[in-house]
Amino acid sequence: MMHVKKYLLKGLHRLQKGPGYTYKELLVWYCDNTNTHGPKRIICEGPKKKAMWFVLTLLFTSLVCWQWGLFIKTYLNWEVSVSLSIGFKTMDFPAVTICNASPFQYSKVQHLLKDLDELMEAVLERILGPELSQVNATRTLNLSIWHHTPLVFINEQNPHHPVVLDLFEDNFNGSASSSPAPGRPCSAHRCKVAMKLCSHNGTMCTFRNFSSATQAVTEWYTLQATNIFAQVPNQELVAMGYPAERLILACLFGAEPCNYRNFTPIFHPDYGNCYIFNWGMKEKALPSANPGTEFGLKLILDMGQEDYVPFLTSTAGARLMLHEQRSYPFIKEEGIYAMAGMETSIGVLVDKLQRKGRPYSQCTKNGSDVPIQNLYSSHNTTYSIQGCIRSCFQEHMIRECGCGHYLYPLPHKRKYCNNQEFPDWAHCYSALRISMAQREACIYACKESCNDTQYKMTISMAVWPSEASEDWIFHVLSQERDQSSNITLSRKGIVKLNIYFQEFNYRTIEESAANNIVWLLSNLGGQFGFWMGGSVLCLIEFGEIIIDFVWITIIKLVALAKSVRQKRAQARYEGPPPTVAELVEAHTNFGFQPDSATPGPDAGAYPHEQNPPIPGTPPPNYDSLRLQPLDVIESDSEGDAI
Repeated sequence: MMHVKKYLLKGLHRLQKGPGYTYKELLVWYCDNTNTHGPKRIICEGPKKKAMWFVLTLLFTSLVCWQWGLFIKTYLNWEVSVSLSIGFKTMDFPAVTICNASPFQYSKVQHLLKDLDELMEAVLERILGPELSQVNATRTLNLSIWHHTPLVFINEQNPHHPVVLDLFEDNFNGSASSSPAPGRPCSAHRCKVAMKLCSHNGTMCTFRNFSSATQAVTEWYTLQATNIFAQVPNQELVAMGYPAERLILACLFGAEPCNYRNFTPIFHPDYGNCYIFNWGMKEKALPSANPGTEFGLKLILDMGQEDYVPFLTSTAGARLMLHEQRSYPFIKEEGIYAMAGMETSIGVLVDKLQRKGRPYSQCTKNGSDVPIQNLYSSHNTTYSIQGCIRSCFQEHMIRECGCGHYLYPLPHKRKYCNNQEFPDWAHCYSALRISMAQREACIYACKESCNDTQYKMTISMAVWPSEASEDWIFHVLSQERDQSSNITLSRKGIVKLNIYFQEFNYRTIEESAANNIVWLLSNLGGQFGFWMGGSVLCLIEFGEIIIDFVWITIIKLVALAKSVRQKRAQARYEGPPPTVAELVEAHTNFGFQPDSATPGPDAGAYPHEQNPPIPGTPPPNYDSLRLQPLDVIESDSEGDAI
């Protein structure tokens, strides 16, 4: 600390001595000694050429600064370039998720949907009008469901004054006739069918229009079924779905046999019980020995189409998806269908995506920096943008509507929406579903994964089994599953799948920085050398002169402050500072007065001034004994010592 203090004091004393050169001298020295060509010519040439070289140097300096600005801006855009490389190696077989197109067996959920199905049949009769006149019996309908979210006819014969008609407006007393009302002014071919969504006890209503009555009744039935299933415990929903032993009839992976026990069950709200092969949660991922159909996964499935829920599912077949191990299957958005009565062969190619992280993109490695709670983390799966967007929607649903939607996982201590506890949920959900602000907020909050694997599929199909082999194949499969000598299967429900790698070549699509720091420095140096004939050393010289300018400015400011302080100290005396002798005499001889300034020739012009008294004999006046500020004396001595 003593050495540091000593050097600081020396630096302060050097500052107090004042600058040893001026700004002009520094500029002349720089122009005379720099390696940049322009400033030298400004010093060496005559007046005319000096002006010309000054203009040229200023112009080219401006061009260099402009080009530098463009290059720095381009670098700070953090652009990326994409490279494609092809590799070859033995790869892990993808996880395969299979589901039935129907989420539940109708025989097990019929008691829950009884009132809704009867109401649906009455709605269809009302829409079709006199075309369904064979059913004219009067039945009692449970219209409590209908009052929450009814379907209406919209007559747009007069576009400026459309007429809204409820399908059951002639009966609101708890029962309705299933036969069409006589003289009904509207039917499906003359009016549009819309869904009426109300909130605040029916005081605020909107209409959701459809181009076809088929879409209207399907959406309406799905919405009402969602309300029913949201109140059923998850264990009961699983029991009402298709069990693995009835869905999976045969399994073969390469040369190794497998069965339904090699699949991990998972419940999906849209498709009921789904089963995942090679998920990699508890066991090691299975590698594929070779490419080709003989080394892939072969499955025979029974969809049980005869037990489909008639109004909930209009598609027959299997829904399947290929994905990475330990990733959640968003099969509704990313899956494909396999037709019943067909053999579907799926050849797989692998694309690996590697994105650059910050600042080049907003991708995330594991989702830890995403501000959305991942509701799918209970499955112990990896992060995905699909899961983030759905978790974000559920978060908005709970905040806006007070309850969660049945299709998405629930946060802790929250409830699913239903008509009894949350009567306005359908109106709120419909508004949130079409909200552009909600979508943009979720897309902005969620981030893509930095590393992703995509499976590109080549699909081919053929009729299976053939007519010649249909009899014996169905007999064998029926015997194996149901221990029956009779055929219990049909072509309408059988699906055969072949999933395999087409080849072991995989593509890696990798992002890299389009403009790195080497590119930036090269371009900056190239522009500086081309326009100014300079180099990095010239920049160092320029930095040196900037430092010297700052140093000179500091020294001048310190000197100015010192001068101001001395002037303030001298302002207390009219004349020069008193000597030591004068100070001593003033303390010992009270009649002593210091010498006045010698009067000038115009002294008579000031008659009112008092003549000074005759002083006593003062001691010798030693100018060397005049008082000076202590810091000046110390700085001079230190400077001499240096």
